[in-house]
Amino acid sequence: MNETTPKFEYKAFGLLVSSDIPLPELPRQALGGEAADIEVRIDSDAMGAYEERLRNAPYMHFVEGQDVMFYVPDNAMFRVSGGNVIRISPDAGSDGDLSRLYVLGTCMCAILMQRQIFPLHGSAVVIEGKAYAIVGESGAGKSTLASALMNEGFPLLSDDLIAVTLKEDRSALIVTPSFPQQKLWEESLNQFGLSAADYPSIYGRETKFSVPVADRFYVNPVPLAGVFELVKVGEDEKASIEPIGKLDRLQTLYTHTFRQFLIQRLGLMNWHFSLSAAIAEQTTMHRICRPEYRYTTPELIAMISEAAASGRQ
Repeated sequence: MNETTPKFEYKAFGLLVSSDIPLPELPRQALGGEAADIEVRIDSDAMGAYEERLRNAPYMHFVEGQDVMFYVPDNAMFRVSGGNVIRISPDAGSDGDLSRLYVLGTCMCAILMQRQIFPLHGSAVVIEGKAYAIVGESGAGKSTLASALMNEGFPLLSDDLIAVTLKEDRSALIVTPSFPQQKLWEESLNQFGLSAADYPSIYGRETKFSVPVADRFYVNPVPLAGVFELVKVGEDEKASIEPIGKLDRLQTLYTHTFRQFLIQRLGLMNWHFSLSAAIAEQTTMHRICRPEYRYTTPELIAMISEAAASGRQ
């Protein structure tokens, strides 16, 4: 791509993004002469001496200083630098949909870490002016529960990647909105009366779909008040909620940090521990057990609403 090609301009996680490739999931934001916080560039020379090593170790993440690099076979190599640049070196015939998936996932996570913004893996909604994060393992039902809460009038702040910062005086934790999109399995779409035919599937996952939610998206930063860990249990067990003990909170936050394997390799263990301790101390944290294969969404919503109300008292 040459210098005369128009850039695509967006906003995500409170940051201005200038991109050589379209990122239609992100809301458009004209920079108006402002410098971009993040640049997404096509750069065939981005990997330098690492190119051969990356091709010989697909999907492995290499860290050089603060740079994060990886290769997705038959698609592209990616290099994330300085908290402000994502370089893409595409293979011939690479698929833009797959590249976007990694730009908005692993690459954006690395950007946030490099900026020392805590990347929780989950969904976040706004309840009575406060942010509540729903975290859990893949398939736990985070996005589905968040969507059900949205249907109850609680807007979405983030899906998949939750950006948390701590004010300089450590007085408050803030969640910055990501972008107005959810990823939902076809089963969840059916549950909400939506048709899979109306939404594009996510690359490589024919039964998971990108669902725009601009009309139910909260566009302003919000203080983080609580974290709910969603855990699947046996079908015969009851839905339940319990506080996460103080000794377990740090491990819970580490487990549900997006791409947590990068923390130590980027030299961020002390930062991550410090911010985790602030989250553990300043928010309520609960574990919600959800019976697998049994519909308990109304019960889960009631549990979250009650816990949120109790935390505000």
